[in-house]
Amino acid sequence: MRSRVAQYWTLTKPRVVALIVFTALVGMFLAVPGLPPWRETVFGLLGIWLAAASAAAINHVLDQRIDALMARTHDRPLPTGGLKTSQAVVFALALGLSSMAILVFLVNPLCALLTFASLIGYAIVYTGWLKRATPQNIVIGGIAGAAPPLLGWSAITGMHGEYDWAYALTLVLIIYLWTPPHFWALAIFRREDYAKAMVPMLPVTHGVTYTRWQILFYSVLLVLATLLPFALAMSGIFYLGGALVLGAVFLWYAWRMLDPPDEFFAMRMFQYSVVYLMALFAFLLVDHWLMPWLQAAPAVEFRPVG
Repeated sequence: MRSRVAQYWTLTKPRVVALIVFTALVGMFLAVPGLPPWRETVFGLLGIWLAAASAAAINHVLDQRIDALMARTHDRPLPTGGLKTSQAVVFALALGLSSMAILVFLVNPLCALLTFASLIGYAIVYTGWLKRATPQNIVIGGIAGAAPPLLGWSAITGMHGEYDWAYALTLVLIIYLWTPPHFWALAIFRREDYAKAMVPMLPVTHGVTYTRWQILFYSVLLVLATLLPFALAMSGIFYLGGALVLGAVFLWYAWRMLDPPDEFFAMRMFQYSVVYLMALFAFLLVDHWLMPWLQAAPAVEFRPVG
């Protein structure tokens, strides 16, 4: 029984979904001055998590032929026969329908609509078509994976505020520009697998050198985009300092990728990119919520004894 549960849990890509939910949570906190309302926060996160898990399960179904050929994915539940395709499809549909019901009736219809569009964009448009159609699959399809902060923001405000769209889409832009260097670093390391599976990833179709320059180009755009929250007065100096330090390290990795010390360096950049995004959004959260609270706290006055 535990083994079967573990197989279904694997279908949800828990580590990827955790990052999605975290960036959605940051979007929720940034949407209001204080704490977001508990109902929209709890049910919004639950609905977004279920939708992301559903998209991940659909990805497993559509990619099972590719997964069976690649060293990184050959031990997933469908290639190994741990689960049947029909079981994965039913599981994905159950998660997706549950997500929509929660978001429509317990959050708001706009959040449900945006979440559904993101689910379809990743699971169907990207996985089912773009991934196999063009080496720009990550660039075109990246907008679906970049949506979580917008989903979280819309869950709290319904996008009725004057600057809601501008602020939320700024966060979307950051994740959108982060996606190509993040995924192309992995694609360079796994390029032989992608070639064997006949997936036209950029290192396969245009070569490693070209891909490395593209990683640097998008990394520069990414670091510039991370300055926008400060420029738009969404965040303060604490976030800016964190973004500059994190961005400097990211650019170092991207520059070093042009002449890496070894083959595994691409994987080290991929791993850092995950830490980078989590830390960047953590700085946004701390700057927005904790720093004003700390600044407003009364100062402790020390007086000499006697």
